[in-house]
Amino acid sequence: MKTHELKTWPGPFQAVLDGNKRAELRKDDRGFRVGDTLLLREYWPDGARPDITVRRALRCVVTHIVEGGKFGLDPEYVMLSITDVELAP
Repeated sequence: MKTHELKTWPGPFQAVLDGNKRAELRKDDRGFRVGDTLLLREYWPDGARPDITVRRALRCVVTHIVEGGKFGLDPEYVMLSITDVELAP
């Protein structure tokens, strides 16, 4: 099992934290596997708000993966279902 540290914009970050978002669409460039941990770090994409860049992080576990090329998903991407979301240092 691996831990993947990923940047996440504030809107999607908050949706995961609130329990409204339970999946991550990501480029399949890290070899994601079921059971891996995602460390989602809140990140302001253009650096315009450095006061909230990487101020919080969420830890969650990958429970299911839809591989690219299936169900209309681009072959370079995966859809990762996540659970056990918790705030992380």
